[in-house]
Amino acid sequence: MSSHPPPSERPPIRVALVEDDVSFRNAVVAAIESAPDMALSGVASTRSRGLQLLDGEPPDVLLVDLGLPDGSGIDIIRAAHSRWPKCNTMVSTAFGDELHVMQSLEAGAVGYLLKDSAPERLVLEIRNLYAGGSPISPLIARQILTRFRPPAASTAPSGPTESRTRRAVLSARETEVLELITKGFSTSEIAVLMSVSQHTVLTYVRRIYSKLEVNSRTEAIYEARSQGLLAR
Repeated sequence: MSSHPPPSERPPIRVALVEDDVSFRNAVVAAIESAPDMALSGVASTRSRGLQLLDGEPPDVLLVDLGLPDGSGIDIIRAAHSRWPKCNTMVSTAFGDELHVMQSLEAGAVGYLLKDSAPERLVLEIRNLYAGGSPISPLIARQILTRFRPPAASTAPSGPTESRTRRAVLSARETEVLELITKGFSTSEIAVLMSVSQHTVLTYVRRIYSKLEVNSRTEAIYEARSQGLLAR
């Protein structure tokens, strides 16, 4: 006879969330609250508020965004790893570059998801994390594997090739939009900051995607950093 209690009698998975994007935060909160096996134990929208959460009871899972308005979510991950050693911390962010990935994992994160899936999918990954898995977005997993892969011998000429030297040329306004995207601003927020319409912002975004040959914000940020178009 199994010693495990039936699902209805198991305590819920306690989840804490640190996320500054209001619409995404509300969607994640709604998804967690609608999950029968989960309970929201705390929500914060800034680095300072996130650190204050660590004064309370540890949750089972801590979701942390990296681009917070008053600092980096990596500070929260590092502090949580020290103060809540049994808590499973997972990153949920738009940052897909190698620097953020490695810093987060070194700080104590055991999962890293990009904001390119629905909140309902995030709920599934929370269960996966709680069960002992390490959810990682495919793009991030490939980066990690590439980092540890030994360089392959090449028979190509030693001179630079077109693919290695290709670099997109963005206008000043396109670069400004890309930098704001990197900081996590939404289309409507970028429109206000730049004093233009949302339609104009979307036009810039389409041009950026076309020049970088990508199809999403996450890919645009990664490709722009790879080409040296953004500070690391």
